[in-house]
Amino acid sequence: MKTILTRLRFAFTALLGLGGWLGVGAWVSKPAPQRPNIVLFFIDDLGYGDLSCYGALGYMTPNLDRLAGEGTRFTNFLATQAVCTASRAALLTGCYPNRLSLSGAIGPNATTGLNPDEETLAELLRARGYRTGIFGKWHLGHHQPFLPLQQGFDEYFGLPYSHDMWPLHPNQNQARASYPSLPLIEGNQPVRVIQTMADQDQLTTLLTERAVAFIQKQKKEADAKRPFFLYVPHPMPHVPLGVSARFRGRSGAGLFGDVMMELDWSVGQIMQELKRAGLDANTLVIFTSDNGPWLNYGDHAGSSGGLREGKGTTYEGGHRVPCLIRWPGVVPAGRVCNKLLTTLDILPTVVRLCGARPPKRPIDGIEWTALLKGDDSLVPRNEFLYYYRRNSLEAVRRGNWKLVFAHPGRTNEGLALGLGGKPGAGIESHAIPAGLYNLAHDPGERYDRREQYPDQVAELEKLAAAAREDLGDDLQNKVGRNVRPSGQVALTP
Repeated sequence: MKTILTRLRFAFTALLGLGGWLGVGAWVSKPAPQRPNIVLFFIDDLGYGDLSCYGALGYMTPNLDRLAGEGTRFTNFLATQAVCTASRAALLTGCYPNRLSLSGAIGPNATTGLNPDEETLAELLRARGYRTGIFGKWHLGHHQPFLPLQQGFDEYFGLPYSHDMWPLHPNQNQARASYPSLPLIEGNQPVRVIQTMADQDQLTTLLTERAVAFIQKQKKEADAKRPFFLYVPHPMPHVPLGVSARFRGRSGAGLFGDVMMELDWSVGQIMQELKRAGLDANTLVIFTSDNGPWLNYGDHAGSSGGLREGKGTTYEGGHRVPCLIRWPGVVPAGRVCNKLLTTLDILPTVVRLCGARPPKRPIDGIEWTALLKGDDSLVPRNEFLYYYRRNSLEAVRRGNWKLVFAHPGRTNEGLALGLGGKPGAGIESHAIPAGLYNLAHDPGERYDRREQYPDQVAELEKLAAAAREDLGDDLQNKVGRNVRPSGQVALTP
């Protein structure tokens, strides 16, 4: 009997050793890690200085401040491009949007969208067994082949594009006058039309209620152990601003402050529901923005926190945004991280944490789970490319050095800002000068150091040259080698 037991023990040990080569040993010897739920807030036109934990003045964001205290606050986190569609494409695919032939902000008359051949974060998580839901602004193509249910989501309720793309926009022009009324979509079909400002006032509440219901449904499902991915891309505080009656006038800081109070309330409602459902402890919560504030709207815009410029620019005010991440017991609480990170890096990191497979096609995001969990010795990302317009390389960064190339672009400097929801003076097509900036000492990008640091200029020029070979550059009439097509539909005459 003893001989038989010895032989069985030897055979089992040999099997574990073989498993080390075949990838079976870890499965036999360790239980599979619990997959976290994912809640991803993606706020529209929220500036670096728009939360009280990032220095906002005149109003408070207590729920978001609590999120920062219970998790990690990132101070050097960049949106991939300073405009709606491009930024959202990067978040959900981990790719520079120009790699996917997407740019700018897709409007109601567009025939393009995110190519269904690209794999989104929702698709990768659903393949791992996740339920997936989006409640908010999509803006990756409003034709059915591009809508969320065809891009990995089980549920969708929200707007197909920005809520300023309608006839009532205060900056009226011929294009907007021809826009249709704004649809509110459920699944693949419009279920309501947003026709008035009073309708827009209800958006934050409606989307919050649907996000909460998604969590409640998760708790009631027979298979309650199945994890979920909840994506909440709020349309506010993109103009035109809308706020419900319960928050109108409450902040004492004007309509923008009221809108921020309601967004903070929304986050609080969703966090409370996670706790009520007993899901809080194993939920990774990420809160960030698609780009900086639309400064041209003055008192209806947010704050870049002292950074230069805002939305639609290559300067830091257009790209650097708040980022808060919380997962109790995994992500350190009360921590501040100033490592360079971007929305590109969310997909590969979440995929790794959830045990999902990575995308089959090459992406630009960098996985940084070890840093997220507290290993501050790591520097996962050291470089970043600032693209805008259709495919213009306007700046490059390595470490704290940033080289801006001369380009036509947007500026608010020296121009009157808007009031009461109307935009200020024209800000497009200005000559933006070249410059070399050390962001460690000059985050406002005011002092050009090209003459003092020619070696830095030369190194950053090499980085730009490699980027142009890969992705192209309209400023130099350069076509990239590794650009993939966007989705395209043919409209019936």
